[in-house]
Amino acid sequence: MVRTVIKHDKKTQFIGTGRRKTAIARVFLTPGTGRFLVNGKEPSLHLGNVINYLNLIKKPLEAAKVEGKYDVVAKVHGGGLSGQADAIRLGVARALLTIDASNKLLLKPEGLLTRDPRSKERKKYGRKKARKRFQFSKR
Repeated sequence: MVRTVIKHDKKTQFIGTGRRKTAIARVFLTPGTGRFLVNGKEPSLHLGNVINYLNLIKKPLEAAKVEGKYDVVAKVHGGGLSGQADAIRLGVARALLTIDASNKLLLKPEGLLTRDPRSKERKKYGRKKARKRFQFSKR
């Protein structure tokens, strides 16, 4: 497998951090042609060929009307594919804010700057899962 090594100039690199459930993504935006890399791979290879995930991570660029102007390099770990895709989306949106603060007016109404606080509820004692009870038997 061929690994692509990308070096960034610190002056033209914009960074955003995204989190969702237990996934954490560091996203780097650099002026370019609209290429996406997730952990050094194409997004379809890392996240699978689920079109929803691919559209999800591109949504902030479409909302800010800068699609095809920036290359996106994301380093993500933890969680599952859905959580990682949401974390990348939030990271891209936050990186777009560092480029231009006026992007907030475009991203905020779409709900792209809000971290989704939902996560797995802890298991309680005396229960099968967080809320599910053990089967009740009268006799």
